[in-house]
Amino acid sequence: MKKNTKLASAGRKPQYTQGTVNPVVQRASTVVFDSVADMHEAIKERGNRTLFYGRRGTNTHYALQDAITELENGAGCALYPSGAAAISQSLLSFLKSGDHLLMVDTAYEPTRDLCDKILSGLGITTTYYDPMIGAGIKDLIQENTKVLFLESPGSITMEVQDVPALVKEAKAHGLITMLDNTYGNGWHYRPLEHGVDISIQAATKYIVGHSDVMMGVAVANEEYWSVLRENSYLLGQCTSADDAYLALRGLRTMPVRLQQHEKSALAVAKWVEKHPLVDHVRHPALPSNPGHEHFKRDFDGSNGLFSFVMKTGNQKAINRFLDSLHHFKMGFSWGGFESLVTANRSMAALRTTTGWEHGPIIRLHIGLEDVEDLIADLEQALAVYESHL
Repeated sequence: MKKNTKLASAGRKPQYTQGTVNPVVQRASTVVFDSVADMHEAIKERGNRTLFYGRRGTNTHYALQDAITELENGAGCALYPSGAAAISQSLLSFLKSGDHLLMVDTAYEPTRDLCDKILSGLGITTTYYDPMIGAGIKDLIQENTKVLFLESPGSITMEVQDVPALVKEAKAHGLITMLDNTYGNGWHYRPLEHGVDISIQAATKYIVGHSDVMMGVAVANEEYWSVLRENSYLLGQCTSADDAYLALRGLRTMPVRLQQHEKSALAVAKWVEKHPLVDHVRHPALPSNPGHEHFKRDFDGSNGLFSFVMKTGNQKAINRFLDSLHHFKMGFSWGGFESLVTANRSMAALRTTTGWEHGPIIRLHIGLEDVEDLIADLEQALAVYESHL
């Protein structure tokens, strides 16, 4: 079955749809049983798509879980109220006091905060590693190292990791591997096919696609699925049926949205790359991007997210640039139909081992607006930026 057909039909079992195209929205806290035998059977099968209690899910949740499991080619999918929750609960499902975590230095800022402010207090130590370290990761593995966490491409600076090389060393030392796959979204990249044990996404981004739902997902392979499922349940993780329905609806159109995001973002990135104020562009699909060779080898495509680095700048120029934009709105997310912008004068505070010796970095998410309008907006805002240097 081809990918488009697979995604259009995934999670549409008759027990979920009940004669309609889309699964019904089944809201429930309490599930009632007609007999002791029925209740005991539900208890026995509670981890296997059987109605048991609202926190375990309803048919609406099961439909979404089935669809994302198929998308990522895993054994099962856990749902969470946000991408940050998916990351934290996946880590907490497998780490305990005394364990050591290897965390990529380009991780999403809340992931870094989790390590430094929460895990450290639980007696879990973290070592940040260069995203481009590849097989050299073996030199950082300790006797108590339990998890190797990847994010590829990296947040903001877009380094693409050599996942097969990292996974090979992790497996040789018995580590569990997790990868934040929000950029790869399961359509363009499927970490489990490259040996990763658990693929995590902020479904808030491209799966939902309309900036109106907070949700996280984690798909595990056969070896780790039961532990992830049960520990996430014990940690109290659940989502609403309405949000699950919206995520499933967004999933159906994700391929066509991604196709437009990718096309538009590449056009804008190539325009930005030629601007005299710009030092370089960080877009995984461009040859100049760190780890582009890994992207070309492992990914099926890119999306609307990329960054560019200015040759020089100051906070006043950055602020005036941001305030001058019309089609790009400031916001702490991406993956929706709208274009967004964020800017950092320096990445130094968000790096431990790799540092940052470049100028200000600006991250764009290219939405579904017309490319000519977006380029014109950037052109006039960059002129304002230049006037305040």
